Amino acid sequence: MTAVIKTIRLTKAYGDQIAVDNLQMNVNQGQIYGFLGQNGAGKTTTIRMLLGLIKPTQGQIEIFGENLLEKQRDILKRIGSIVEFSGFYENLTARENLLIHAKLKGVHKKNAVEEALEIAGLQAETKKRVGQFSLGMKQRLGIARAILHHPELLILDEPTNGLDPIGIKEIRRLIKSLAEERKITILISSHILTEVEQLADHIGIIHQGKLLEEISFNELRKRNRKYLEFQVSDESKAAMLMEKHFAIFDYEVHDEGNIRVYSHIGEQSKLNKLFVEHGIDVFKITTSEDRLEDYFIKLIGGGTVG
Repeated sequence: MTAVIKTIRLTKAYGDQIAVDNLQMNVNQGQIYGFLGQNGAGKTTTIRMLLGLIKPTQGQIEIFGENLLEKQRDILKRIGSIVEFSGFYENLTARENLLIHAKLKGVHKKNAVEEALEIAGLQAETKKRVGQFSLGMKQRLGIARAILHHPELLILDEPTNGLDPIGIKEIRRLIKSLAEERKITILISSHILTEVEQLADHIGIIHQGKLLEEISFNELRKRNRKYLEFQVSDESKAAMLMEKHFAIFDYEVHDEGNIRVYSHIGEQSKLNKLFVEHGIDVFKITTSEDRLEDYFIKLIGGGTVG
């Protein structure tokens, strides 16, 4: 596969604080790459380095196979981005805003503005001023602005942050269409696990400035294991009984009396009978599999996610 983004021991320090630590990221052509991490994990700092907005303390960035520091001007012409959403002229229409930006960017292609508005689903908003737009519409306008020059790579920093469910759905549809129909490679950072799960085909997980893992969703689905989950009145006693009577040791005890059993799938009736016979109330039995959130929490060693 052709690498569109490759970082080599990429590091950014602010005094004694290391924001990004020896990052080895690989984004291949055609991917929607989900850059996943908690707020403050180093996502935005990494993206700002990829866009040449700040310089690394050490390490190297290669984009389209070229060294970013050496070929920054040429490389950035092939990239579209939204980072820390910048405002528009709110007294102007979407079209008027994009015409201004097209002139600033040197975009001379006929109908480039109309095409970008259509892709973003804003072609009907010809008279409404941007100040009357919802946050979701403004974010779609931001993407329209980012694709005016037909970039090969699109970098989006938290594009669904602050949006309502309808706005999130619209942005998700737009991102998918850009990847599938326009063949744009997309790097999308987020702390919202469910959004990454519905958009990306590859993910990189960053925590405290370190990239913990890169993995495809296909591989992740293979790793995610099915399990039986019991909600019981006495999880400690239930665990002891499973070990003694069924030699079950592959299990996890969770909050609120929940036990996840990763073996003996399909034998929930036997386990239920064991618990009841020994005076344990069983409130619920389900068959499930680990989600991205479970995997993420295990990888970072606990904590909370957005």
